[in-house]
This record gives sequence, structure tokens and C-alpha cells, in this order.
Amino acid sequence: MTRKPLVYTVSALLAGGLAAGLWALAGLPLPFGPDPDRSRSPTGRVAESPQRAGDPQAGYTALVNQPYVSCGMPYSAYRRIAPETDPAMLLPGRTGRNAELPYFLTAHVNDAGVEVVSNNCLVCHAGRIGDEVVVGLGDAFADFTTDPRQLVTQVGRYVQGPDESAAWQLWADRIDGIAPYIQTSTIGMNPATNLSWALMAHRDARTMEWSQDPLLDPPQNTPVPLRTPPWWWMGKKNAMFYTTIGRGDHSRYMIFASMLCADSVEELAEIDSYAPDIRAYLADLTPPAYPYPIDRQLAAQGQDLFMSECASCHGTYGDTHSYPNRIVPLDEIGTDPLYAQTMTDGSLDRFYDWVDRSPHGGTVRAAPAEGYIAPPLDGIWAAAPYLHNGSVPNLAALLDSRLRPTFWRHVTPQDYDPEAMGWRSETLEAGKDSVPAGTERARVYDTTRPGYGNSGHTFADRLSDTQRQALLEYLKTL
Repeated sequence: MTRKPLVYTVSALLAGGLAAGLWALAGLPLPFGPDPDRSRSPTGRVAESPQRAGDPQAGYTALVNQPYVSCGMPYSAYRRIAPETDPAMLLPGRTGRNAELPYFLTAHVNDAGVEVVSNNCLVCHAGRIGDEVVVGLGDAFADFTTDPRQLVTQVGRYVQGPDESAAWQLWADRIDGIAPYIQTSTIGMNPATNLSWALMAHRDARTMEWSQDPLLDPPQNTPVPLRTPPWWWMGKKNAMFYTTIGRGDHSRYMIFASMLCADSVEELAEIDSYAPDIRAYLADLTPPAYPYPIDRQLAAQGQDLFMSECASCHGTYGDTHSYPNRIVPLDEIGTDPLYAQTMTDGSLDRFYDWVDRSPHGGTVRAAPAEGYIAPPLDGIWAAAPYLHNGSVPNLAALLDSRLRPTFWRHVTPQDYDPEAMGWRSETLEAGKDSVPAGTERARVYDTTRPGYGNSGHTFADRLSDTQRQALLEYLKTL
């Protein structure tokens, strides 16, 4: 797996949309009326919110070409530090300079005439399966464990002239503002939630103007561990993210991938013009098919088990599919509670208030529930590791808690294990403290650390080994 430049993760930001007026212009009623406790949602079924229509094909073109993150490193400096692009890292449908760049980078020319390169959403929401880049695959090997300011300093050595210096300085200032809050301790964990709060802390809620000094108390320095889910589940989900904190217009949540650089409501409005197309593309995504042989007779037995044991939470599949959009309470699911508790314990209310005070209030709602949504299972074979925090390396261990290792790491190079159904891993005898600081420590998944626990979701423990094997075989077909 080729490691990506550490600029920042620009995806899955938990902020609002644009203005209530824009929602009205789209011909949709405001979905949220007065509510004394708009920052919380109950567990149980998630109600559907109206979404704006879009063009999926135009959405793909926008996703891979548009400069929705408008600040970054000058291209001339990027070329000094970057290797030649591996052809396997290219995507179809990219135009101009983007056709030459790895899939997770986008180039554009800024108002001063400087060509700038920045990360796009695929830095987190695409990955490799074999030799193929799969758009929508949450990258289980994304590395956010080092300080992104190291890259900024490295790039700065090669910047030339006042216009390039100004472009670099804008990017450097923004990275400096968020860097203390987005460094994870384990490879594969995504700091997007903490990044969201850090950006809100530096933004005026009304004007989107950036302040180098925080206007709100920033979030805690250590991001709660989260695994990036696949995008192809978006078409079924009524709210975004594991605690369904993202209520309302999904496309307006997504355009806040731009909040690092966009300094005005007007700039965000321009991005909002194609945001519904991007959402339409995501809603239209289908997962890659399982690439290994399937025992169809055994899978048919597993389907019967799935319908009796799993479908009430995870839905049904095939021509008459259904999905209940159900949030499971913590005491029922039993998985690591830290993320859901952190979202709902009041410690983040200043950021939920930020959304309400911003021009985005009324079209979106930051309202988490104290539980986790049972996700759709389309393409679940490719979504390893499992649970919201990625604490279980494969599906075999998810269905049999006795198999879950306390300490483990993925093997390198990246390799899929079709028997266990997950990226191949090895069990370790000890956790992070037994490994010297650096890349090797960052590779260790230590389930004894806060937020990294692998308990819960033990519903399949009561099944026999034969039944679990049949259920695994059926999951290959989804």
C-alpha cells in the first residue's frame, strides 16, 4: 500500500450546510423546527430527511476534479518532494493536471495564478483492493499518526516567489491551527470528528472567517478512535456517521470538507452548487463483488440464519431489500462506548451550538444518539476491520468473540484473508507499550486502551461453528 502525504483528512466533517434560505431555494421545507434539545437524538429508528436531487455522473466528475479544498502546497514545491505517480494510483475521468496526480490529490490554480495541490475526500474514502483503486472504500491503512506540520515544513523549503509563499503560508497557518487535534495513535484510525471541532473552533459561526487564535475551546488533543466506513452505505442511511450525528441535508455536511480553506459563506455557496451531485454519486455507489469462490449451497443456509438472527438490525438484501436505520443503545450492543458517550455527554455542546448559530442552522442538525447505528452490510467483506473503532480484524472474529485478539496488527504488504474475511493480521503478545515509538508502535492495535475496546456485538456467539461458517458464506454474497 502506497502511503499518502500527510496533509489532513478532509472527509466526514460534522458541520452544517449553508443557509436556511438556500434550503428554501431548493424547494424543501426546513426539517427542524424549535426544539429545546436539538443536540440529542433518541435511539431506535432514524427518520428520513429530504435530500436534494443530483446527477451521479456530474457528482463523480466534481468529486475527482473540483477544488473543494482550495488551499494547499504549490505544485512546483510538491514536485520537488513527490515521487513519480504510480499508474495504479490514477483514476479515470480526471482532467488537466489531476489526470497526472494520485487519486487523493487535486490541483487547481488559485486567484493569484499559483497552481496548488491539496488532498481531496479520497484521502480517506478510497483504497486499494489488489491493483484496483476502489472509490468509496474506507482506507483501513490511512496513516494519521505523524504531525502534518512536518510535511508543511518540508514543502516550505521549495517555495519560490511572493505568490507561492502566500499560498504556502495560508495552507501552513490552517494546518498549524488543526494539527494538535488530528494526530491518531494507530494507523487506520480517522481523526475527522476531532478535525471538525478544531475547524469550528477557528471559524466565526456567522461569516466563516478564520481566526488563527481559537474562538471556542478546542477539542481534546486525542481523537476518539474511528474506522472510516464505506461510502456505498450512504444511499441507505437516513443520517450520517456512527452516532447519526449528521441529520438533515447530507450534501451540506459533505461540503464542509472545504471548511479548512473556504473563508466565506459565498465560497461555500459555490461548492454547494455541485454538492448534491456528489451526494447523488455516493448514493448510487455499489460495492465491489467478493473476488473469491463462494459455496452457494452453504450461503443459502447462511441466508436463513441471517434472516432470523441479523436482519432486524441490518436489513434484508436482494431484489426486495430493506434497511431499518436502527440505532442500537449502548447497553444492547455492548461495544466500546467512548465515542457515543463523548458525543452525548455535553462536552461538545459548544460545537453543536456553533452549527445552530451559523448560517447552516435549520438545514442540518448535529444531534447524536447515545448508541451506534447498525450499518447496512453491502460489501461487508471489504469493510474490515470491524466495529466503529476497527477493533476486530475480521468477520470470523466478529461472529465469535473468542477469536478476537487483545493485541494485533495488519501484516505487510496488505493482503486479504478469504477464510477469516478481513485484511490479514497477526496476533501479538503485548500492546503498544512493548514497542518502541514510531511506525511499528503505530501499527499495533491495542484493545486495552480507551476507545479501542473489542467487546460487544456478541449475538452470534450462541451459534454453532457450522452455523457461523454458513453465515460467513452468505455475507460474501452481499
